[in-house]
Amino acid sequence: MAKEIRLPQLGQTMEEGTIISCMVKIGDEVKKGDCVFEIETDKATLEMESPADGFVKHILAELDETLPVGAPMLVLGNKDEEVSQSFLDSLKAAAEAPPAVPSAGAEPAKPKLQPTKTVAKPTASPRVKKLAKAAGAEAKLGATIPVNRLQKLIAERMLKSKREIPCFYLTVKADVTDLVESRAKLNETSDVKISYNDFIIRAVATGVEKFPIMSGQLAGDAIKLADTINIGLAVSAPKGLVAPVVKDAHKKDVKQIAADTKALIEKAQNEKLLLTDLEGACITVSNLGGFGIESFIPIVIPGQCSILGVGRITDACVPDNDSFAVRKLMSLTLSVDHKVADGAYASQFLDLVRKLLEDTSTFE
Repeated sequence: MAKEIRLPQLGQTMEEGTIISCMVKIGDEVKKGDCVFEIETDKATLEMESPADGFVKHILAELDETLPVGAPMLVLGNKDEEVSQSFLDSLKAAAEAPPAVPSAGAEPAKPKLQPTKTVAKPTASPRVKKLAKAAGAEAKLGATIPVNRLQKLIAERMLKSKREIPCFYLTVKADVTDLVESRAKLNETSDVKISYNDFIIRAVATGVEKFPIMSGQLAGDAIKLADTINIGLAVSAPKGLVAPVVKDAHKKDVKQIAADTKALIEKAQNEKLLLTDLEGACITVSNLGGFGIESFIPIVIPGQCSILGVGRITDACVPDNDSFAVRKLMSLTLSVDHKVADGAYASQFLDLVRKLLEDTSTFE
C-alpha cells in the first residue's frame, strides 16, 4: 500500500528545512534507514533517512525547496503498485496545510550522520553548483555572490541582536606568558593538541560557575539561569560561521575540552554537525587571534547573555619592579546583555577569567 514520507523534525527547534539533494529516483528500492534526502536546517545540513521500506513511486519535494516540518516529500509503494491520483491530490492538499510541529513532549526523529547506505548517487543541488561557481568570481569587482541559508540566518540573528539586546562592553588584557609556556609543556605529552581556546573555555566555564547570572536570560519578570554550563565556540565552516557547543564544560579539564573542541571543529569543517552539537550554549567564545586581530567587539548571540572576543597574543613591555620586562598579553573583550547583567557583576566575571588565565595552576 502506498505511503507518504514526510519531513521529520530533526531537532527540537527545527520548523522547516531546505532540500539540498535527493539521493533516490523513481523506481528505486528503498530500505528503512536508507538516506533519501539531504536537508539544510537553520543550523546544519543533515541526512534524512527513510522510516519505511518500499519502491519510490513519486518524489514530491524539489531541490532548493523549503518545506515545513510534516510536509510530504516522497511516496513509497510496492514494486508493481499504481498510486491513485486521488492519493496524490490529498498529499498536495496536505502540503498546502502541513501538520503542526510536534509538541515538546513528542519524541522527535533523530538524525544519523554516520555514513549510511544509499540507493543512488546524490544529485548535486543547482544552488550548491551556483555557489561553487560564484566562489571563483568572489574576488571580481561587480560580482553578485549568492547568499546561502546559513548566511541569511546569521544576518537575521545579528540584526535581531543589535535591535533587541542593549549591550555594554568590557575589555581587559591578560598576561598569558606563563600560559604559553604551560601549553607548550602540556602538548609535549598530551594525546590531543591543546589550543588556547581550550584554556579560555575552561576559564569561562569556571567564571560562569562562580557568577551564574552570566548564563541567564530575561524571562518575564525573572532571569532564568542555564541548567548546565555549555559553551559555544565560534568556528568558520564552509557555508559560514557556526558555534558548536562544548557541553558541561565546568565538569571537564583542559584535555577533555581539547578532545571535544577538536571533534566539533572537524565536524564543522566537514559539515557533519548534528543539531545537538549546536544547541544549549549559555555563552560563546570567539577567537580571531589566529587572523592577527588584536581585539574586537563580538555581537551577542540571541538567547545568550554574553560573548567573549579573544585577540592575538602580543609582546608588550611592562613595568617590573624598578625595570621593565617583555610579557605576552592577550586582549579579552566581553559583550554583555544589560537586561541580564550589570557592569559591576560582569566586570567581576571577566576579572576572574583573566586571573584564571594568568594562574596556570588552575588548569592542573
